[in-house]
Amino acid sequence: MELQAKVALVTGAGIRVGRVLALTLAQGGARVAVHYNSSDGDARETVRRITANGGTAELFQADLSAPGGSRSLIQSVVERMGALDILVNSAAVMVRTPFGEITRQQWDDIFALNLAAPFFLSQEAAPILKRARGAIVNIADLAAYETWPAYIPHGLTKGGIVQMTRALARVMAPEVRVNAIAPGTVLLPEDMSQRESTHLVETTPLKRNGTPEDVASAMMFLLRAEYITGETIIVDGGRHVRR
Repeated sequence: MELQAKVALVTGAGIRVGRVLALTLAQGGARVAVHYNSSDGDARETVRRITANGGTAELFQADLSAPGGSRSLIQSVVERMGALDILVNSAAVMVRTPFGEITRQQWDDIFALNLAAPFFLSQEAAPILKRARGAIVNIADLAAYETWPAYIPHGLTKGGIVQMTRALARVMAPEVRVNAIAPGTVLLPEDMSQRESTHLVETTPLKRNGTPEDVASAMMFLLRAEYITGETIIVDGGRHVRR
């Protein structure tokens, strides 16, 4: 896919990995719709960085966990930017939820943003993306393939993203390619100790933690690999092959 002048919507583009995905798409020539929910200042900084480098970006606010949020976001992007060629479903929450303490509200909130929102965004964007012969990239997680006792609902949603990617790739073919990325340790939690960080490096086959740029490289590969659909690329330095 040639990215020049294409319109790419990145959800959760104000912070962390989402910001780097947006910046990378803009560097590739795409016009970027920068979505955020509550990170207004961070999202504006993403737009500022893109425009400072000569790119084009516009800001879009939407609560994707609310009914109608996905529809209003897609409609706003198409109305203001005139097209939609690429959808990157990056917005998500990762909440520590130890088994035995999980509440129904936590469950509903996690599933609403992590799984329901990417699905309904994709469904709403499908007719537009089909006309554009566009692409979707979903951001899953290594938790889709491992069991993390303190993050069971999170892992279930990310496993759902992998299956959703396969299903959407089938129903949206041949016009739209749908792929996913499952990052491992690419951004450390702020409360992680140096000892824990060192342990992660030592137990990773490639002997380093990843970066958001590693995820962005996988995204660009998937957007340009026009004979790949329904695939999830694990970007974890080889941690998933340890066992």
